[in-house]
Amino acid sequence: MRVSTGKQCLERAMKFSFKEFHLWHQLGLSLMACGKSVGAVSVLKECARMRAEDPSLPMLAAKVCIGQLHWLEEAEALSQSVVSMGEEAAEFLPRAYLAVGLCCSLQASDATLKAQRDEFNRRALQNLQKAYALDPNDAKIALYLSLQLALVRQVAAAMDPLQVALSLHGDDLHSLHLLTLLFSAQKHHQHALETLTLALSQHPENFNLLFTKVKLEEALHGPGIALQTCQDMLQLLQRRYDFIRTSEGDDSSSIHPPEPLPLSHKPSGLHLTLPDFQDPETGSQSGPSLAASRLGQVTSEVSAISSAHRQGPAYIWTTLERIWLQAGELFMADGRVKEAQFCVQEAAVLSPNSHSVLLLRARLAELKGNQDEAKSFYDEALAIHPNGHRILLHLGQLLVRCGRLGLGEKVLRDAVQAESTSHEAWSGLGEALQLQGSSQAPDCFLTALELEASCPIRPFTIIPREL
Repeated sequence: MRVSTGKQCLERAMKFSFKEFHLWHQLGLSLMACGKSVGAVSVLKECARMRAEDPSLPMLAAKVCIGQLHWLEEAEALSQSVVSMGEEAAEFLPRAYLAVGLCCSLQASDATLKAQRDEFNRRALQNLQKAYALDPNDAKIALYLSLQLALVRQVAAAMDPLQVALSLHGDDLHSLHLLTLLFSAQKHHQHALETLTLALSQHPENFNLLFTKVKLEEALHGPGIALQTCQDMLQLLQRRYDFIRTSEGDDSSSIHPPEPLPLSHKPSGLHLTLPDFQDPETGSQSGPSLAASRLGQVTSEVSAISSAHRQGPAYIWTTLERIWLQAGELFMADGRVKEAQFCVQEAAVLSPNSHSVLLLRARLAELKGNQDEAKSFYDEALAIHPNGHRILLHLGQLLVRCGRLGLGEKVLRDAVQAESTSHEAWSGLGEALQLQGSSQAPDCFLTALELEASCPIRPFTIIPREL
């Protein structure tokens, strides 16, 4: 029986068995399976009222609140109801503390004020340590204690619970990814890449790992090698897109899924490859482009697909946008403005009002020397994402370079407030203060140095936090 059909049968049965717990419980589970998260939480809360002594019910509702709805206050209240049971909650007690810790950790990431962020982080660490003390053999609790320590930049301390997590579940995706980030924060980039290679051997199509691989390759080998990984990601995404399109046209695909289509076969009209332009003056490939010459000619047809006619899951298009933007950054780092411009245009076709697209457009305009155009793009991006610390950082630096020191200082202070662990924001603020002869500049530079020493290759927040 299909899940949706089962849900409909249960809903009809509810009319005749209003107070039957079993039916309520089955309906809640069916709603979860159907992705009807709001309804699932409502039904599970009713189940919890019917059986107040059962800690599994509020924990199940809290899981949905955290993972699917981001209802953090609701999830914390549900988890606290289990904590209040004390020893009667039995094996659910450490998981309840874990849930409270995750809620606080996520609220810290969402907070816009440093004082709020610090308080949420303090509470997160307190609850996760309590969970770990109650059950030191729970791999998930050990992982998230390690992650919380990493988030507050206690990098060395984060290694101990993570080693416990890996000893319990050695091939766990998120544990291996966090170990990679911790190695990178300690500037052991080769160890980080080796760990990531191990993770990719077990999870070869995980885009989160692949984006980290790009950053590590850039740090170790330069943009050229990293661009090849971007190309690999484009091809992987194309295979997934073609597979989904083929599956949608074949009702039997759920029983016998077809093999991924070869890259030369394009039923979707989608063919993805990075640009490799030639030098217009000499007709030959420019020096920096030789490292990525095997990437092929520009044959992307993404711009022919309007957003109104996109098919397949949304992650296909959001991931594609991220790949184009990442490739654009690498081309900029390699001094290849024309190729970077192409990547930005492809990303803009997918999401023209994305603050990330506008940010890279602004940076590209700066690279071309168009400061007024750059500021206009920064302003647009900031209107969409007012607390974006990278937008604030680059805008503040641009204002300082343009001689608008007071305004630049204010914007950079906003960047520090938005992300107090950004060493780039602290360094930029220090430069703005130094140019104004402020005695606060050395303190900013010192803070920047301390933060840079524990900065991972990508933010620790890329590790999912879920029950």
